[in-house]
Amino acid sequence: MVGSFLFKFVIIKKEKADINPMKKISNLPNHIAIILDGNGRWAKKRGLPRSLGHYQGGMNLVTIANYADTYGIKQLSVYAFSTENWNRPEDEVNYLMTKPIEMIEKNLEKFEKSRIKIVFKGRRDRISKLLLDTIEKLELLTKDHVGMTLNICFDYGSYDELLTAFGKVKTFTKEALSEALMIKEPVDLLIRTGGEQRLSNFMLWQISYAELYFTKTYWPAFNKRAFDKALIDYSKRKRRFGGL
Repeated sequence: MVGSFLFKFVIIKKEKADINPMKKISNLPNHIAIILDGNGRWAKKRGLPRSLGHYQGGMNLVTIANYADTYGIKQLSVYAFSTENWNRPEDEVNYLMTKPIEMIEKNLEKFEKSRIKIVFKGRRDRISKLLLDTIEKLELLTKDHVGMTLNICFDYGSYDELLTAFGKVKTFTKEALSEALMIKEPVDLLIRTGGEQRLSNFMLWQISYAELYFTKTYWPAFNKRAFDKALIDYSKRKRRFGGL
């Protein structure tokens, strides 16, 4: 019903021809992180409830994740729900805590047939047992997949991650702390949609030397061509890591 509502009231423009994923782009990132911003504003601009913006954003995540996998990207980490998002209106939080259950259960067969390994990163002590069971079911279903790893950061915040890691480390070295984090690999490219230019407590340790890419495009409208554009921009940058 939600899907038909969207297609009834939203005119979806046909994307221009995508760049061939097999076309050589030098210097592709191994690990991409995306702050999925602008779902609510995308919906408001179209006179729709914010919840439908989150729904469309979720559907777009499936599209972009599968597309990233065709490039051979090793990891994609997305900011789906932050530790601070609990402060949003109750009805919006309730939607974000219940809608993923429906979407996952409805598409289990598709997830099983995909190449992508899906893991959830973040706290698990503040969500419902039903949502936790659904998350663990999806992780178990895709644990042996050999394609890209999709890290869905849900009830995640970098402060929380770092404080937890500090409690695990006995000898404080860069390597020891990295190993204690929820997401251990450094980020090569950070994309933020929606027009804001801030990090919002997302993977602060992992993005220390990441290239930053900001776009005004709202996440539900961030299509394959927009993703191509970000990769091309990244490929032209010179990463020096403090050197010359």
